[in-house]
Amino acid sequence: MAKQPRSRRERPSKPALSREGIIVAALALFHEEGLAKVTMRRVAAVLDTGPASLYVYISDTEDLHAEILDALLAGIAEPSSPDDWHERLKGTLRSYMAVLFEHPELARMAMSTMPSGPNYLALVETILALLKEGGVPDGQAAWAVDLLLLFATAQAAEKAAWKASARSPSDFSSLAKIIETADAETLPNIARLGADLLSGRGDRLGWGFDVLINGILETRRMETKS
Repeated sequence: MAKQPRSRRERPSKPALSREGIIVAALALFHEEGLAKVTMRRVAAVLDTGPASLYVYISDTEDLHAEILDALLAGIAEPSSPDDWHERLKGTLRSYMAVLFEHPELARMAMSTMPSGPNYLALVETILALLKEGGVPDGQAAWAVDLLLLFATAQAAEKAAWKASARSPSDFSSLAKIIETADAETLPNIARLGADLLSGRGDRLGWGFDVLINGILETRRMETKS
């Protein structure tokens, strides 16, 4: 028997579009197919609507990706065990990096797209509170947030890029060999430091955070005259 056409009046109405609903659909698509597949057109297809309808609620694909990152930041919490605010700050930044490590595509995206959702703002608020606890003047703290998050994001993006590259292990070995055999006459400092230039592994990250935090404490913010 031939299938009878169904009247539009009998079809259940689609749920109303909303920014929250679009983000939920984008998150589901992200988990299923990866960030590259999360486009306005693709999300619109999932929601059975046209891309133009989404622009009422979402600025563009970059805005959509920023919302995905913000949603994933919901699990970040300030470490409660150490009494030292300095260590709790580093723990908070490491938790942020862990989200980026888990989703390498977002690590690279985060270098150029800054989220502004509630979870990102909560992260910024936590960092500011810890800096205040440590006695960092407000002016220095206001600029320090960007510096600390930029460093954490760049570290995550770099490691994500190395992990994704098929050439990375061989490139690293080649660089190490070049450094080890550097000519002491033309490159005296590289030859002197040798393998130590590439040493440290995970210790380098903690040391980098210490350098930034100690510098933030000691470096007064220079105000420019208008």
